Amino acid sequence: MPEVVVYAVAGRSTEQKKALMKDITDAVVKNFSVQPGQVVISLVETEKQNKMKGGVLFSEMTAPPR
Repeated sequence: MPEVVVYAVAGRSTEQKKALMKDITDAVVKNFSVQPGQVVISLVETEKQNKMKGGVLFSEMTAPPR
């Protein structure tokens, strides 16, 4: 039973998370030749104030321009 764990900063909608997990499931099914019911996806979310990169909390970072 393949299992994939995704770590991400919290803040995305349920629809976004569901779409991501569905796409990952489809990729595992295609590449591992398993049934969708065998694939387990776990999304581990961390609040921005509990995650740091380069000595700066994510909650203190400015958003990059789009």
